[in-house]
Amino acid sequence: MADEKDSGNGSIQRRPRDLVWDLVVETVLLELDGLALFGVFTLPDSDTLATGLIVTGPAVWPAVELYRAGPPRRAAVVAAVLALATVTLLVAAAVNWALPASADSEAGIFIGCLVAIPVGAAVFAWRLNRANVA
Repeated sequence: MADEKDSGNGSIQRRPRDLVWDLVVETVLLELDGLALFGVFTLPDSDTLATGLIVTGPAVWPAVELYRAGPPRRAAVVAAVLALATVTLLVAAAVNWALPASADSEAGIFIGCLVAIPVGAAVFAWRLNRANVA
């Protein structure tokens, strides 16, 4: 397979770019599952915190599994958290600017979290792979 290579000790390793892409795709799919669950099992005017936990809770597990699989890297975790916070705030500001009527309903923060979780997972996987290669 072109995407995998033999590391010399009999184990097959994936390229770092493929690992990041796989993690992002899995995170987005879990978010979509969370959105489907949210739409089915909660009321339309539910609490934003509960909504966020239902939608994004399962989406962080691929990154948690990646963290447990390798040696802990503080720099990768810090970079992921900073990316998560930055993207959430930037998207929330853009949504609140574009749709001022939705600013009171915290829709901007919710949409920002939906966008930021895959970005944070990608930054985490990228930094972790970069640290493992070095």
